[in-house]
Amino acid sequence: MAGNDLGGLLGGLLGGGQQGGAASGGGANILGALLGALMSKGGGGSNPLGGLLEGLTKAGLTDQTQSWVGPGENQPVTGDQVRQAVPDDALRQAAEQAGVSPEQAADQIAQVLPGAVDKLTPNGQVPSESLEDIIRQQNL
Repeated sequence: MAGNDLGGLLGGLLGGGQQGGAASGGGANILGALLGALMSKGGGGSNPLGGLLEGLTKAGLTDQTQSWVGPGENQPVTGDQVRQAVPDDALRQAAEQAGVSPEQAADQIAQVLPGAVDKLTPNGQVPSESLEDIIRQQNL
């Protein structure tokens, strides 16, 4: 699935079409592009979410990622933390698709990532289905 398609689905999941959704829609599109870039590099097969969370955990963001997957309040993450955790080439590719700098892309991803992961892991664990299937189920 192309990053733009994934971004559109994430935007719908995160309320990109609702009032105030422009910012989350833009961030969701960049997150979709990032996940598409990770998927194209073999990061997690049809569900690159696990690979992204693994990278964030290795970068020292275990508490944050666990708060997004598990119940309770989602802890925030910064653009700097995203930049440290995500492969440079994948972030650059996502930024290029969105027409923004890698720094802007990381900042926008940081804004939508906690909510996106929270919605994509409704049972407290990263599902094994494809990311597209997970998002479509959530939109029902």
